[in-house]
Amino acid sequence: MAFDFPDHFRFADNHEYAALDGELIRVGISAFAVDQLGDIVFVDLPDIGSTLIKGNSFGSVESVKAVEDMFSPISGEVVQRNESVLNNPEELQNDPHGEGWLLVVRPSEASQLEELMDAATYSSKLSTN
Repeated sequence: MAFDFPDHFRFADNHEYAALDGELIRVGISAFAVDQLGDIVFVDLPDIGSTLIKGNSFGSVESVKAVEDMFSPISGEVVQRNESVLNNPEELQNDPHGEGWLLVVRPSEASQLEELMDAATYSSKLSTN
């Protein structure tokens, strides 16, 4: 199955994305990850004001198949979380790169974005696995 990944998104090895939005960064999980999970039944996200550390778990997503930890693609402070996805986890499946975003983070080191894969690299990585 082929996926379209927005060109301005950056991706981590664990399939989380980071998208620059002004001075803030929107964080979510890729359409590929959502597809692999199947039917999502529960999402656990940190509270507003929480500090994320790049590479550390920031929450989990539960599907009928498994519970998977999500790992932060960047370090920073959570300034917003998608309450709509918390209340209706299926929204994550419907539009993971749009309305299914998870967090908005004020990055402590915006340069960490450059350490993530661009959409083309991420897409080619998926096709070789």
